[in-house]
Amino acid sequence: MTSVPMPTETIVIFVVAAVLIGLSKGGLGGPVPVSLTAPLLSLVMPVSQAIGIVLPLLLVADAFALYFYWNTWDTAIIRQMLPASVVGTVIGAVLLAVLPNQALSRLIGLLTLAAVLYKVLQPRLQALAYRPRPWHRPLVGGLAGFGSALANAGAPPFAAYMLLQPGMSPVTFIGTTTLFFAILNVLKAPSFFASGIISLELLGQTLWALPLIPLGVWTGRFLVRRMNALLFERIMVASLFVISTYLIVR
Repeated sequence: MTSVPMPTETIVIFVVAAVLIGLSKGGLGGPVPVSLTAPLLSLVMPVSQAIGIVLPLLLVADAFALYFYWNTWDTAIIRQMLPASVVGTVIGAVLLAVLPNQALSRLIGLLTLAAVLYKVLQPRLQALAYRPRPWHRPLVGGLAGFGSALANAGAPPFAAYMLLQPGMSPVTFIGTTTLFFAILNVLKAPSFFASGIISLELLGQTLWALPLIPLGVWTGRFLVRRMNALLFERIMVASLFVISTYLIVR
């Protein structure tokens, strides 16, 4: 079967999405740029296809991020979250495969707004006097897996929980987040292929963009020390708010 070439506007948005993934994995903007990819692509293609087409790029970007932050993670947190996150990932993948496009569009808009809310509340989260409970990590793991499978938006609950951990260093925060979502992205792949969210034909359409990932990663690592990271985050958050609101009301 001959694959249908991407329209020009789709190619442009896909390039932007690939660069945003690389910038995020390079340390610029945290998880916010990745949260923007699904809403952006869903402007020009069905939501389930938008999620599926990003997965190969995320896997390549994860490989670079794991290299940069190797062995800086907290394995205890990941072990306690992972079983519930697998369940959340499966549920999210099933919904992604069966829900109609309009319902998915609104749901992704809501999940993206959660990323905006996380960024707005981040300073207050860090100031909270947190009292841990045994069920907190499985709950956060399940929510992160669900959001990751449904919209690449599992970072807000995970990052919010990590911010509440006493004595959590920035390097451990990034390393733990990197490994956790790298595992989730690998776990998503079988469900996405089995449900038809991603196919070999769709995979072939993304190969040309793979070189953009290391370019974005290196650019992110270069810019994170040389540009106003707060300004970049604010631009990303404003973009998230506008696009997510459009997805909800359109």
